[in-house]
Amino acid sequence: MADYTSLLEKLEGLVSRFEEVGTLITDPSVISDMKRYVKLTKEYKDLEAIVKARDEYIQQQASIKEAKSIIATEQDPEMKEMAREELDTCQKRIPQLEEEIKLLLIPSDPEDDKNAIVEIRSGAGGDEAAIFAGDLFRMYVKYCESKKWKVEVSNCNEGTSGGFKEIVFSVSGEKVYGTLKYESGVHRVQRIPATETQGRVHTSAASVAVLPEAEEFEVDIKEGEIKWDTFRSGGAGGQNVNKVESGVRLRYMWKNPNTGVAEEILIECTETRDQPKNKARALTRLRSFIYDKEHQKYLDDIDTRRRSMVSTGDRSAKIRTYNYPQGRITDHRINYSVYNLAAYMDGDIQDCIDHLTVAENSERMKEAEL
Repeated sequence: MADYTSLLEKLEGLVSRFEEVGTLITDPSVISDMKRYVKLTKEYKDLEAIVKARDEYIQQQASIKEAKSIIATEQDPEMKEMAREELDTCQKRIPQLEEEIKLLLIPSDPEDDKNAIVEIRSGAGGDEAAIFAGDLFRMYVKYCESKKWKVEVSNCNEGTSGGFKEIVFSVSGEKVYGTLKYESGVHRVQRIPATETQGRVHTSAASVAVLPEAEEFEVDIKEGEIKWDTFRSGGAGGQNVNKVESGVRLRYMWKNPNTGVAEEILIECTETRDQPKNKARALTRLRSFIYDKEHQKYLDDIDTRRRSMVSTGDRSAKIRTYNYPQGRITDHRINYSVYNLAAYMDGDIQDCIDHLTVAENSERMKEAEL
């Protein structure tokens, strides 16, 4: 159990900051500065949770003191028994509260509350890798449905035998990036492909990249320098898909601040029959791509400080194996294995994400020396 006085001392400075931020977010000059206002309202929300937990902590300690006093001085057996029950309840709650406060004191990743853009690409394994990429997409859609998150596909390239060579989709909802960021990396599957006649187990792979979706005011894009092309969408999808130039292609020259080299960004969006909607989605992907690149140094800095590679590791690293003959899922970052592959592929991935979150929080608590 943490020292009561030292924990309250840590929280005291945050209470005054909470009050200061509460005043700032009502200031018209702050409200007119959207970037600052969004940052401060996020800080206010985080501090509010800490202050609320602090208030409960003080109240529980006061209840313990009062219950002990009643037990020591009260003559009425019934009152004594009620005080003992109250003391027992409070003493069980205190360690829980201390852990909650420690987690709240860890500086949160400012990206966690953002929506996400997810890119799945088939890797080694030919047609089977594309089929597996399709399986991963279905798994994430099912998971997002369980969280009541909205999924919108912006671009896809289907495999010749099913699945996808590449599929890009956005996910919007509460704390999407903070939840899905653990999925970035190479996913490996071991199974007998449908095309295999000898019954041999093959190993294939697909890569997943999860990017935080950038807000308009976070990235400086010179929209006048964007080159737009329109084209007719190919593939199946209804009578007007091949007749209307609804597909859009965006080209943008951008100087990478990390390397100083100018590079062309090419983004295609074909998913809707509405050209303005496709343009808006392409712009969102452009903003998020640039935002992600500009923040790579920030991610690299975190990675050098951490022994854990749970959420900021190399995106080319193998993170998980899906073994069909054994019905096993293994996450290699935390040595997590479960034998419920069918349910997992049907979107039941929360338990693995919870374990990854706990592993990362443990590392961050060590860093913060809490």
